[in-house]
Formats: sequence, C-alpha cells, structure tokens
Amino acid sequence: MLSVNTNAGAMVALQNLNKTNLELAAVQNRINTGLRVSGAKDDGGIYAIAQSMRADIGGLGAVKQSLDRVTSVVDTALAAGEAISDLLVEMKAKALAGADSSLDANARTALNEDFKALRNQIATVVSNAEFGGTNLINNTTAQITALANADGSSVITVLDENLSLGGAIVTLAATASFSTATQADNIASTIGTSLDNLNQALARLGTGSKSMSIHKSFVTKLSDELEKGVGNLVDADLARESAALQALQVKQQLGIQALAIANAAPNTLLALFQ
Repeated sequence: MLSVNTNAGAMVALQNLNKTNLELAAVQNRINTGLRVSGAKDDGGIYAIAQSMRADIGGLGAVKQSLDRVTSVVDTALAAGEAISDLLVEMKAKALAGADSSLDANARTALNEDFKALRNQIATVVSNAEFGGTNLINNTTAQITALANADGSSVITVLDENLSLGGAIVTLAATASFSTATQADNIASTIGTSLDNLNQALARLGTGSKSMSIHKSFVTKLSDELEKGVGNLVDADLARESAALQALQVKQQLGIQALAIANAAPNTLLALFQ
C-alpha cells in the first residue's frame, strides 16, 4: 500500500541506519581508546574483573616502593657495618702492636692515639648510617618492615643490629684505650670477639637485603602478569576493528542511500494523479 502519511520503508531504513551508526560509534570508540571494554556499559562483568585486577596492580606498585625503601635502609646499614668491620680490623692491629712489651711509652701512646681516632670514627659511622630518617644500627629502631602483598596483609621484617660501641655486638667500650701492653692485649681480644659478632650481624642484614631483592623480582613479575591479564580482558583487536570500521562505513553509506530511496517512494503517487 502506498501512502503519504505512513512510509514503512523509510522507517525500516532509518532503523537499520541508526543501528549501523551505533555499531560504528562503538567501533570508533574501541579504536580511539584501544579498549574493547572501556566502561561498565560495554561489559559489566569483564569491567568489574579488570578493575579488581587494576587495583591489585596499583597495590603491587606500592609494594615495590616499600621494598625499595626498606632495601635502601638495609643496604645503608650494611655499608656502615662493613665500614665498621674495616675499622675494627685496623684497631685490632693497633692494639696488637701496642701489646708488644718491647715498645716504649711514647710509641704505645702514639698507637693509642691512632686507636682512639679509629674508635671515634666507629661512633660517627653508626650515627650517620641513616636513610629516610631510619637508622638500623644505632639501637633506635627495633625493626623495619616492607609490604609483601597488594592488600598489605603480609610484610617482610628485618630486625635492627645495634652496632654501637659497648653494645651486644661491638662489645668494645666507647671509651676503650690502652696505656700498657696488658691493656692493649685485652682490647685486641675484645675486638676479635666483636668482629665475630659483627660478621654474624652483617650476614643477617645481607640475608634481609637479599630477601627484599628476591621478593621485588617476584612482585614485578606478578604485576606484569596481571597487566597482561587485564590486556587480554579489555584490549581491542585493532586489526579486527579496522576491518569492522571499513565494513560499517560502507554499510552506513548504503543505509543512507536506502533511506533516500525510501523517502522518495511517495513521489510515485504523483504519477497516479496526472
């Protein structure tokens, strides 16, 4: 039936053209963003999963920062501990030299002055072994912890190692000095014990630093895998979208032509009234 009031063909053509335009807009959005799922309206379930994974990735970024900070604190403590070890070795040599009974008083006094300078340097090293306001070897911090997982429910802990003079590790007194061969010999023995203790403390700090490094490597790999997982869920296949874009653009042009033909159909009624 031909009618000037109702053009069913134009309605169908317009519906199809609108559908094509919507599909074309969706494809253009995927090409512009590079995402097959850029929002909840695209695919609510996939979007929710992807957002959860993105939150985990963000959390792992914070974990890596925490591990880096704690590693720096521990490595600073390690460097200071190694410097203290070198100083103790020198001090032991001075003390052993001072234990030589054949030395005269002036020579022993000179050795003692060198010894005290090295002793004071240990105190300086301990007080300055700080990173980010944390000193792990001067008995001011019981322990330091780094985040180990994305939700912060697990941590990695490194205990402090008090390397101050007169402590449980470096047992040499902060005022230690010698004026006799016997005193020098006793101090040399004390330093030997301190070196043994210090080596164990450095081993513990080294283990802590290594654990941080190993865990950071794991966290980095885990974060990369999550990134790949998000990409698999939401990234658009641009080669496929390009092909779809070409097809829809052709379909759009054909739809416009079909609508134009349908709109022209009522003009045929004029021929009936000539």
